[in-house]
Amino acid sequence: MRWLTIVAVVAMIGPETMFANELGARDGGSTVIPRPAEVTPLAGQFELTATTRIAVNPDGAEVRAVAEYLAETLRECVRSTGGQFAPWSPDEQPPDTIALALTDEMPDAESYVLEVAERHVRLTAGQPRGLFYGVQTLRQLLQQDAAAESGWSIPALHIQDQPRYRWRGMLLDCGRHFMSKEFVKRYIDLLAYHKMNVLHWHLTEDQGWRIEIRKYPKLAEIGAWRKATRESEQPRRGDMYGGYYTQADVREIVAYAQSRFVTIVPEIELPGHSGGALAAYPELSCTGGPFEVCTPWGVHSEVYCAGSDQVFTFLEDVLAEVIELFPSEFIHIGGDECPKVRWEECPKCQARLKAEGLENEHELQSYFIRRIEKYLNSQGRRLIGWDEILEGGLAPNATVQSWRGMSGAIAAATAGHDVVSSPTSHCYLDYAQLRAAGEPTQMGFVDLETCYSFEPTPAQLTPEQARHVLGLEGNMWTEHAPQNRIDWQVFPRLCALAEVAWSPLGGRDWNDFQRRMATHYQRLDELGVTYFVEPPQCVTADRVFAESIIVELANPLKRGRMRYTSDGTDPTEESPFYAGPLRLTKTTVLKARTFLPNGRSSNVAEWRVRCLTPRPPVEVTDVEAGLTFACYEGSWRELPDFDQLTPTWTGTAATIDLADRPRAGHFGVVFSGYIEVPRDGTYTFALTSDDGSRLRVGSDLVVDNDGLHGKRTERGQIILEAGRHPLKVEFFQAGGPSGLDVHYAGPGIVEQPIPAAVLWH
Repeated sequence: MRWLTIVAVVAMIGPETMFANELGARDGGSTVIPRPAEVTPLAGQFELTATTRIAVNPDGAEVRAVAEYLAETLRECVRSTGGQFAPWSPDEQPPDTIALALTDEMPDAESYVLEVAERHVRLTAGQPRGLFYGVQTLRQLLQQDAAAESGWSIPALHIQDQPRYRWRGMLLDCGRHFMSKEFVKRYIDLLAYHKMNVLHWHLTEDQGWRIEIRKYPKLAEIGAWRKATRESEQPRRGDMYGGYYTQADVREIVAYAQSRFVTIVPEIELPGHSGGALAAYPELSCTGGPFEVCTPWGVHSEVYCAGSDQVFTFLEDVLAEVIELFPSEFIHIGGDECPKVRWEECPKCQARLKAEGLENEHELQSYFIRRIEKYLNSQGRRLIGWDEILEGGLAPNATVQSWRGMSGAIAAATAGHDVVSSPTSHCYLDYAQLRAAGEPTQMGFVDLETCYSFEPTPAQLTPEQARHVLGLEGNMWTEHAPQNRIDWQVFPRLCALAEVAWSPLGGRDWNDFQRRMATHYQRLDELGVTYFVEPPQCVTADRVFAESIIVELANPLKRGRMRYTSDGTDPTEESPFYAGPLRLTKTTVLKARTFLPNGRSSNVAEWRVRCLTPRPPVEVTDVEAGLTFACYEGSWRELPDFDQLTPTWTGTAATIDLADRPRAGHFGVVFSGYIEVPRDGTYTFALTSDDGSRLRVGSDLVVDNDGLHGKRTERGQIILEAGRHPLKVEFFQAGGPSGLDVHYAGPGIVEQPIPAAVLWH
């Protein structure tokens, strides 16, 4: 066996990869994320000193590159103490060695075995990429140790590790907001650090075409730029905002990713989301344009003309240059959210539909996808697309990325097609991490625990079908997230998805993950990641009172310090430190914010704690069961004054729901009557709707869930005396299927739908 000393070190990573103080795993490597498959703690530790050597076997370019990567990382640690790595002779066998070796006994390309003893470290893998993942574990195991000569050590242990899934990815949408080459490379490093291996690079959109195509120069000259909508949008070209990657940029980024064992899967959207291309070449559309690169987000009607052979020539030319730049096995073609309105009106598309014997425009989209797949297959590549490519019939060899729930994954895997799971419910990193000030509310909410709970393989699949689930992907769409917002959206949720993709299912433990994240946040600090800082929580459920109330706050991040105000101003670092529960005797707007040691802080959390006079019941007789309702026709963005409108029809309802009046579209409804409560106390009402709704008890507005939004829940409280109280629920729907649910809870009543037995009119 011949060992090679690393003498010259290539600077593959910068100073931002230094390790944080006290980041080690003194309890046997149990702070590593993602969690290794098997960890056996041992006694002692390996001390990193100025004489520590790195040896490799065999002397191959990829193994050497991994060793150089590790060497530069270690140098960043030792530099703080003035130490240096001196070369040692291959004939010598000093004990103070970190050895990297390949073996034929580990056929899995990504698995590794790490052995740390007091006198040596040995990292073994079947392929260089396995060594690379072992190095990522070593990076997290390094800990600052005052007793060690250099101040750094690694706990003694034995790790045997391998990934659960082969596809562990993240989508980065650079179509809606251009991101610098350096930023993309930084995210490649962050993915690699968490043992993720796919960067799904979304390069074309309605809002911009981001890749140079030499045969079609106007894609970059015109398609890459849209009108700027705010001053912060950079880079600019006059009043235009955008940018693109030259082919030289792409080659550099791809090579960088390969050095980190990250595969870049490019996405060239078709047939829809093609506004950037159509602005440059309007003749590729059904109508001929002219068009501008889109400024508003959303789904746009202009798409590639499915009846034009020129479109397929264009796309094959584009894909030929993309294939030459990206060695990925897969090429992503999008295929999502393609309106058919232009195809329905286009003579060429209708002629194509008739000539191919297709029944409808969904089958026309399937024809489009199949034709593109045939070309990609002829070039030795595989097509992957969003689950809409299932509509009208799936292309023969296509892989499906399931985003609209998991039904697409089940359908594709059942039919024998490979699948990547990335449903909105668990994997959409553009969604808010919780409902709080400053967070995007246009879509939905996916918190850290939800990400961690994700299971990429549907339980309905047989073992044979389950083998088609390649893995998962977290999607970072950027309608509301330019480059400087990405870290805040992605982290820490990417850490949870990384563990879901890598670690064994049987050992997944949310509480243990939270414990390890307490250390990992410090690593992210040292990596310069400006992750989401969860604001304080109010753990006091009842926030209304008659005389006084004790309000308790909690810090879910378990780091930093909470500061608060009670005068309506936002907390600063000079505001009072929260040291324990607060006693309030009057209506108060309480605000709190978590401040981290590095100066970063959470958004401001706000609660209105109200001193209320208990509301007496009203005396009503001659009542009947149920509520009255009045329905109104109209289109609104917020609740109107229904008292000024004439209802379309009226009636009575047993409960507050729309179950016996199913409908979609634009309308409003008001339920009115009385609610009877059995005893004095605080009552909580929960109003869930899509779109706006409000709930009043008497003259009090208890819950306000107004406005255009998806399905969401708002709560409110009121103190009621036993008896009957006037109740009014208002609701409007602005398109799409309607949804309205009203729950309540109170003394002796767990939260539940308001039963018919307590409703009167």
